[in-house]
Amino acid sequence: KPVEALKTALEGAALINKDERCKSANWIVVHRAIMAIKDVDGMFSSLEPEYYDILMKYLYRGLSTGDRPTCDQCLRIHEKLTQRAGLGCILRCLADKENTV
Repeated sequence: KPVEALKTALEGAALINKDERCKSANWIVVHRAIMAIKDVDGMFSSLEPEYYDILMKYLYRGLSTGDRPTCDQCLRIHEKLTQRAGLGCILRCLADKENTV
């Protein structure tokens, strides 16, 4: 159930402190979940808007890996997320000084 795993990881991301090991472990869960998601629109129907900004941060982390399949999936989700959440989601993600992911 990748969508459920993603929701759980995004919920936990807000609670993560500055410990890089915790951030890395959470990224692994998010990465596996987003790579397993086939129906991006379906994912958003079960994901609360309060998690959109956190998801956007993880998408940028995925894009920074340079891994082709990861980047492709992150861009697909990024497109749909931007349509749903608007450009403000991108701006909040880029302007946030506290990197929680």
